[in-house]
Amino acid sequence: MPHFTVVPVKDQAQSSYDSLEGINWVDYRDTGQDYHDHQDTVSSDGHGNHKEDSPFLNSADAASKKNDFYDRNLALFEEELDIRPKVSSLLSRLVNYTSITQGAKEHEEEESTEASRRKTPKSPNMGTLMGVYLPCLQNIFGVILFLRLTWIVGMAGIMQSLLIVLMCCSCTMLTAISMSAIATNGVVPAGGAYFMISRSLGPEFGGAVGLCFYLGTTFASAMYILGAIEIFLKYLVPQAAIFHATDPLGSDSAMLNNMRVYGSICLTLMAVVVFVGVKYVNKLASLFLACVIISIVSIYAGAIKSMTHPPEFPICMLGNRTLVRDHFDVCAKTVIEGNITMPSQLWDRFCLPGNMSSAQCDDYFIQNNVTEIQGIPGLGSSIIRENMWSNYLQKGEILEKAGLHSVDARGTMDNFGMYVSADIATSFTLLVGIFFPSATGIMAGSNRSGDLRDAQKSIPVGTILAITTTSLVYLSSVVLFGSCIEGVVLRDKFGDAVRKNLVVGTLSWPSPWVIVIGSFFSTVGAGLQSLTGAPRLLQAIAKDNIIPFLRVFGHGKTNGEPTWALLLTGLIAELGILIASLDMVAPILSMFFLMCYLFVNLACAVQTLLRTPNWRPRFKYYHWALSFLGMSMCLALMFISSWYYAIVAMGIAGMIYKYIEYQGAEKEWGDGIRGLSLSAARYALLRLEVGPPHTKNWRPQLLVLLKLDEDLHVKYPRLLTFASQLKAGKGLTIVGSVIQGNFLDSYGEMQAAEQAIKNMMEIERVKGFCQVVVASKVREGIVHLIQSCGLGGMKHNTVVMGWPYGWRQSEDPRAWKTFINTVRCTTAAHLALMVPKNVSFYPSNHERFTDGNIDVWWIVHDGGMLMLLPFLLKQHKVWRKCKMRIFTVAQMDDNSIQMKKDLATFLYQLRIEAEVEVVEMHDSDISAYTYERTLMMEQRSQMLRQMRLSSAERQREAQLVKDRHSLVRMGSLYSDEEEEVVEAPPEKVQMTWTREKCEAERRNRNNAPENFRELMSLKPDQSNVRRMHTAVKLNEVIVNRSHDARLVLLNMPGPPRNVDGDENYMEFLEVLTEGLERVLLVRGGGREVITIYS
Repeated sequence: MPHFTVVPVKDQAQSSYDSLEGINWVDYRDTGQDYHDHQDTVSSDGHGNHKEDSPFLNSADAASKKNDFYDRNLALFEEELDIRPKVSSLLSRLVNYTSITQGAKEHEEEESTEASRRKTPKSPNMGTLMGVYLPCLQNIFGVILFLRLTWIVGMAGIMQSLLIVLMCCSCTMLTAISMSAIATNGVVPAGGAYFMISRSLGPEFGGAVGLCFYLGTTFASAMYILGAIEIFLKYLVPQAAIFHATDPLGSDSAMLNNMRVYGSICLTLMAVVVFVGVKYVNKLASLFLACVIISIVSIYAGAIKSMTHPPEFPICMLGNRTLVRDHFDVCAKTVIEGNITMPSQLWDRFCLPGNMSSAQCDDYFIQNNVTEIQGIPGLGSSIIRENMWSNYLQKGEILEKAGLHSVDARGTMDNFGMYVSADIATSFTLLVGIFFPSATGIMAGSNRSGDLRDAQKSIPVGTILAITTTSLVYLSSVVLFGSCIEGVVLRDKFGDAVRKNLVVGTLSWPSPWVIVIGSFFSTVGAGLQSLTGAPRLLQAIAKDNIIPFLRVFGHGKTNGEPTWALLLTGLIAELGILIASLDMVAPILSMFFLMCYLFVNLACAVQTLLRTPNWRPRFKYYHWALSFLGMSMCLALMFISSWYYAIVAMGIAGMIYKYIEYQGAEKEWGDGIRGLSLSAARYALLRLEVGPPHTKNWRPQLLVLLKLDEDLHVKYPRLLTFASQLKAGKGLTIVGSVIQGNFLDSYGEMQAAEQAIKNMMEIERVKGFCQVVVASKVREGIVHLIQSCGLGGMKHNTVVMGWPYGWRQSEDPRAWKTFINTVRCTTAAHLALMVPKNVSFYPSNHERFTDGNIDVWWIVHDGGMLMLLPFLLKQHKVWRKCKMRIFTVAQMDDNSIQMKKDLATFLYQLRIEAEVEVVEMHDSDISAYTYERTLMMEQRSQMLRQMRLSSAERQREAQLVKDRHSLVRMGSLYSDEEEEVVEAPPEKVQMTWTREKCEAERRNRNNAPENFRELMSLKPDQSNVRRMHTAVKLNEVIVNRSHDARLVLLNMPGPPRNVDGDENYMEFLEVLTEGLERVLLVRGGGREVITIYS
């Protein structure tokens, strides 16, 4: 929680203007935060001005340059040049400001020698091609293109494959348009997508989506490593496999175990490389990119060459089933050796040893012929017709060619390993999830914005060009694969039918090894890049200090290398590697990337629709409809690819959002959600303005009037406790207080008082607003609060104020006159009033009443407030176990039995559970006690009135008020420091002592015994006697029935119309509530607040 300290600063060089105006300097320092975001903090200077600490405003630097203050041509502004610098100094700082990415650049510099550290930093000089276009190409092209695109085309067919590619690339293109708008709306420092989302949608969304982006990048590194290991074990060095299948059905599990072992080793090596020096990764990036480009070019070259000279990759078919080619040498049942027909290796695989005539063979093998077809017919063939439509398979289903003749016969399971079969069940939705990672990587340009010569031009152009290029490559590749390669080969994921060759490699020119080696190095490079970027992203999130438990990951080596973040990234990537299946990991990272892209689109749409003043992107080719379309596509792709992964990803993001919200991320980034909240609040307020709320919707909207002591501490915090228990976070609560003085002099005190009240509100869990006003008289300040608090339809309808304790002991009438004046003001404003008496005895939020009663004494009908308040209190855990009892008073001429029945029926219709009692009050004579108490009350009033009329007392009182004003300007809420002296006639005020005045003063002293005799012979007013009689009788009945109640609610009588009886009114209230521990005096606002109708 921020702690604010008030520090007066005495500046000898302060101008005469400041001393004339009496302006005090107030320094509010937030001592609770360890981390300061220099772009987002706002400070106050005591003049009511707010200064934003920014990269180009440095007040300390400006203060040191005294010559700036007294510029000859800026004399009118010289007193404010410390907080409002000259335009020339602003522009010079702006030019020198640079936004270096929190990435490779500073780490390379830190790892260099001391001499290189002292070198002046180079200005960013990367253009669109090297800075954005090529990095985006390298990040987008990846493992899926080489390992899975041919398989996707084979399963989905050309048409559905084109649809998959089009959907994914359209989604990333729309996201790139939104990202370009955000990236060109000012400088984008380190963090890329995380920075854009957090500064556009706030810390809650930023943290949630930033972590999702981090998890996506981490799982991407696992996916790339698994792709590299698959190439290594399947196509480069198959002999390196540690685990081998003992039976044909166990080959998949053996392969997964091999992937886990080699993947863990590869991850460890890559993590060491990243830890040792990220500069090596960046230097090898161009090599990896060259491998990708060469591999893609070789595919196109091979496709063109296949028109005339298709490569020789024969496929052996048994009937219409595809055979695994590396299990035998000749594609025939028999071979001729020296004019002798001998069984082939294929025969030996399907038949038991013996003569060819007596051999026991597989039925399907005997009844079907063995044929050989061309695996790569080439562009000149008509194979495109067969590959046009989908051919989805279930797990274990054998790959079959539709055009070949086959006799359906049941074969034995022993020979199942001879056929090429599907390793997983396929569907359109599964293929979408597997392919989408090959469209990601569009954020590479925005992550390098600090290295670009003109980021606001390069990022949109380079990113959109890169997406266009990759989309064209993917679309053309789908058509080429479908036009050149046989369908069964396309559906063969691991190239078993073409002698364990990489399927896309069979099409390449000049050799399949170009693709194998190129794809291996490109996947290794992509894995290194992901393993380099993910820890830095986590470090950026941790340094923003919005997720407390991630704070440790913001630290690292002395050069800023994120060691702890790298360790966590390695552990999470290891989880992906233990899954060991590329097809299972790809949909996981698809979810996280899609969620990130969804919020990029949302951020752009929200900013565009709100038209915030700061939303001025240089990239103009965007529209909110495109952003919404992109957002909808992201959401649709999430549920299309894997609905359960989508729910898990959204659940993770939701939990992170609520965690950040619960922790209270005290960041003000000018985000769009705040602007959206303002727009929604404005719309709701305008709707509320249509008319007053219906009785069914009425709930107490509180204005709590607090009293502060001289140290600006809340004197009665239990008032806030009571408010929180009554409201339980619902509706409007405004906490107000008044500071006596001049606004210009007391601005600092007002801010400190506001902060003290807000701190207490947070402690007492009061959800509401704080309003502190400065007024020359406390009474006037309270009236201002009652009149002006709230906005539109969101105004208070109930005032909560404390009881003026000690009013009897005080000779000063201001203690209770302010209280009564507030009661009159609330009545005039048609507001309800609640006065908790003995509020210090009210329970705290941590207490629980396990039994007891809340007693309501319904004496007069005042709108139903007395019925509603106990019901609302019982919603809170403190009062939940209490029972509600309602007492009403019956006079002599009332039928108490019928009253009880009617009241029970009324409560039943109100749906309120309560015990009902009718108390009969018989007419009785006024007791001697009542008469004596009334007499004492009037004698006291008369005595105080005479004391106030004496001249000497008046002068002493005036002097006392003057002394108080000179010592402290802080006024308490119910003890106004204003002069409430009864004015004597002007002719009786003498400024000099004369002989006549001395004689008159002597006569007054001689008349003192006469005044005392008048007090003794005073007879009480009959109306006061009647009121006292009512108060005493009611108090006797209430104490008798409710002396052990947890809380007593009763009607508060109104003040007298004649102001001369104000002091007697206070005495009546004291008598009415004597002997009760907790009392809540309630006065309605003149309208019904509870109804029997639904």
